[in-house]
Amino acid sequence: MSRLGTSTLLAVSSIERREHTGRHRGETTSLESTPVPHTDLETIRYETDGAIARIVLNVPGKANIQSAQQVNDMETCLRWAEDDDNIKVLILKANGNGFCAGHAIVSPEEMASVYPTTGPTSERTWRRHNYDLFLWPPLHLFEFPKATISQVHGYCLGGGTVYAYLTDLTVASDDAYFQMPLPQGFALPGAQTMIEPWILMNWKRTAEYLYLAPTLTAADAKEWGLVNTVVAREDLDATVEEMAAKIALMPLTTIMVIKQGIKRAWEHMGMRTHLQGSTDLLTIATSASDVQAFMASRAGLRPRQMAAKNASEVEPPASD
Repeated sequence: MSRLGTSTLLAVSSIERREHTGRHRGETTSLESTPVPHTDLETIRYETDGAIARIVLNVPGKANIQSAQQVNDMETCLRWAEDDDNIKVLILKANGNGFCAGHAIVSPEEMASVYPTTGPTSERTWRRHNYDLFLWPPLHLFEFPKATISQVHGYCLGGGTVYAYLTDLTVASDDAYFQMPLPQGFALPGAQTMIEPWILMNWKRTAEYLYLAPTLTAADAKEWGLVNTVVAREDLDATVEEMAAKIALMPLTTIMVIKQGIKRAWEHMGMRTHLQGSTDLLTIATSASDVQAFMASRAGLRPRQMAAKNASEVEPPASD
């Protein structure tokens, strides 16, 4: 493989996406239970194993919820894997009972600590929160120049589906389930950046998914085209590792050219500009009085709970 070719593709990828400043990489350590080099950040463990890197969501006690810290840690790890010429494949997985329960939904008093990207003015929230936290990082995952695989088990909700759907391949265990509860449960039109039209490529399915907030089983998600493969929970690790190892047999340049070709097809159809526009529309929605009134009416319910409450209040049609 030509190092010049790989470096050129890395440079092109870096130019095509917005730059972010990552934290300095810490020292790698080893644990008996994980005999590979790794770095523990506040919310994520980053592992390297030959040509394979793993980003492991690692706040299982809080359902691996998305906070500003987790997004920043994710960005740091993506940059490490991108800049390491030894890495060909990135696996995104999680510790705990599920993959990711979505955004951290917190009280107004907690916002400053969990989301320091918000306030004190609406224009700063638009730039630092809606864009820097929920637009550019998903675009970075979508535009990541090497092969990516998400490994999903248990719950995958709200903002967590962004991690699951924007990778090149998605493998789910048979106990996984998926939902976008934010429209029904929090009055947001989606996970701040509307990826669903591009992931589903189906108008009717996209509308159903966002309007009605169905909970999809792993089998449903495969039938909808949201995941590639469903396997037994005990086979999940081995299946994903086998996929990654097979991809890693190819030269890095070959992998990156395939990735660029797929990505640019979606970009030519307008995905990148649409995602930016959807974030602007969300900024408008969050300041609307009816949206704010809905958020205030939740009485502490999480979005998935509020979506279930709404569903229970709709009477089924009378039968003959």
